[in-house]
Amino acid sequence: MNGETANMLLAIIPEIGMLVLAGTLMVLDLVWHAPYRRLGWITAGGVVVIIALSAAFARPGLAPQLIWGGMLRLDDTGFVFRLIFLAGAGLTALFAEGNENLDRHGEFYALMLVSVFGMSLMASAADLVMLYLAIETTSIPLYIMAGFYIKDQKSVEAGIKYLLFGGMTSAIMLYGFTLLYGFGGTTQIYMLAEQLQAGKVPLFALAATLLLILAGFGFKVSAVPFHFWAPDVYEGAPTPVAGFLSTTSKAAGFAVLLRVMVAVYPTQAQLWMTVVGVLAVVSMFLGNLLALAQKNIKRMLAYSSIAQAGYILIGVAANSTLGTTGAIYYLMAYLATNLAAFGIVTVVGKSVGSDEIQAYSGLSRRSPGLALGLLVALLSLGGIPPFAGFFGKLVVFGAAVQSGLVWLALMGLINSMIALYYYLVVLKVVYLLRSDVETKPLPVSITWKVALIVCVAGVIVLGTIFYPWYTAASAAAAALF
Repeated sequence: MNGETANMLLAIIPEIGMLVLAGTLMVLDLVWHAPYRRLGWITAGGVVVIIALSAAFARPGLAPQLIWGGMLRLDDTGFVFRLIFLAGAGLTALFAEGNENLDRHGEFYALMLVSVFGMSLMASAADLVMLYLAIETTSIPLYIMAGFYIKDQKSVEAGIKYLLFGGMTSAIMLYGFTLLYGFGGTTQIYMLAEQLQAGKVPLFALAATLLLILAGFGFKVSAVPFHFWAPDVYEGAPTPVAGFLSTTSKAAGFAVLLRVMVAVYPTQAQLWMTVVGVLAVVSMFLGNLLALAQKNIKRMLAYSSIAQAGYILIGVAANSTLGTTGAIYYLMAYLATNLAAFGIVTVVGKSVGSDEIQAYSGLSRRSPGLALGLLVALLSLGGIPPFAGFFGKLVVFGAAVQSGLVWLALMGLINSMIALYYYLVVLKVVYLLRSDVETKPLPVSITWKVALIVCVAGVIVLGTIFYPWYTAASAAAAALF
C-alpha cells in the first residue's frame, strides 16, 4: 500500500469505523442471546473509540483537499461535523439502551450507524452525485427508525409520513441538482460557481435551482414551509429517535446547506441571504407561536425545534465567517441541550406512561435530578446564561448585526422572549404544581443517568468554557470560506 492510498484510508477512518461497528452489532445480535446484552453500551463505547481514532489519524491538514476522485473534501468543516454526528449517535444509543423495544434489536443500532455514515459523507461531499447518495443513505434508515414500533399505530404513521414527505422533497432537490448539472456541465460542487458564471446562466434560472435545492435542505432542518412532518413524526417516533432527528439529522442538513450555498452561489449571495433570512423569520414565529398551544411535550419540543432551526438560519443568512461559526457553535450547543430534553422525556414517559405536560406535575419532588436537568435544558433553549444556548444565540445575532441584518437579529430577540414563556410554563408545572403520586420516585437506570449527566454537563461547559468549542467552530467556518 503506497503512502497516498494509506492517507486516503486514514481520511475516512470515521466512516470505516461506523461500518465495522454496525456489522459487529449485527453479528452480536445473531449470536448473543443473553436477556441483557448491553448493545447500547457497546455502540456508545465503539463511537468513543471512533472519535478517538478520528482525532488521532483523520484530522485534515491546513489546506482543504479533494480526495477519492474529487468526491469528498477533506477539511475542518467536515471533521467537526463528523464529531458532532458521532457524539449524537453515542448519546442516542445510551438513551435507547433502557428501552426494551429498541435495545433488544441490534438492527436498530446498526441502522443508526448507517445513517450517521451517510451524514458524515454529507458533511464532506464535494460532488452532487456523492451528496445525493449520502442524503439517501442518511434518510432511508431514519424512515425505518421513526416507525420502529411496528405495533404502535402512531409510530408506524410517523415512519410512513416521514418516508412520503422525505421522498417528495428529495425528488424536488434532485431536480435542482439536475438543473445545476445541466447549466454548469459538472457535478463537482467546487467547480460549479465558475462554470455557471462562465456560461452566463440567467439569474432567474439560478434562482429556480436555489429554491428547489432549498426545499430538500429545508426539509432536513425542518424549516418552514418544509416543517409539516416534524410534529407528527416527533410525537409518534420512539423518543430517542425523535431526539436524534431533532439534533444530529438537523446538523447534517445544516452542514450541506452551508457548504452548497457558499460554494455554488457566491455571486448570488444577496439573493440566497434574503431567502434564508425570510425562512428564518417565518420558522421562528411559526414554531414558537404554535408551541405555545401544545399540551404534549414532544409536540412542544417539535415546534421548538422548528424555531431553533430559524435561529441557526440567522447565522447562515449572515454569510460570514462569524455567522457560520455561530451556526456551528449553536448546533453543538443544541445537540447537548435537546438530547438532554428528549432524554428526560424518555425517562418520564416510560415511568408515567404519558408525554402530556401535565404529567410532569410534581417532578421536582419525585426526581429532583431530572427536574434540574430539564431546568438546565429548557433555560438553555430559551437562551438564558450561563448555559450553551445563550452563547449560541449571542454569536448568531451578533453575526447578523455585523452583516447589516439588524432586523433579523431583532426578530431573533423577539422570538427568544416568546419561546422563554412556554419553556417557563413547563418549569412551572415541574416545580410548582403538585401531583397525587409525587411521593413515588421515578426509576432512572445507570445508563440514562450517564447519558443525562453528559448532556447536562455539555450544556454547562459549552456555555461557560466556550473558547475551545468556539475555536473549533471558527476553524470549521474558515474552511468553508
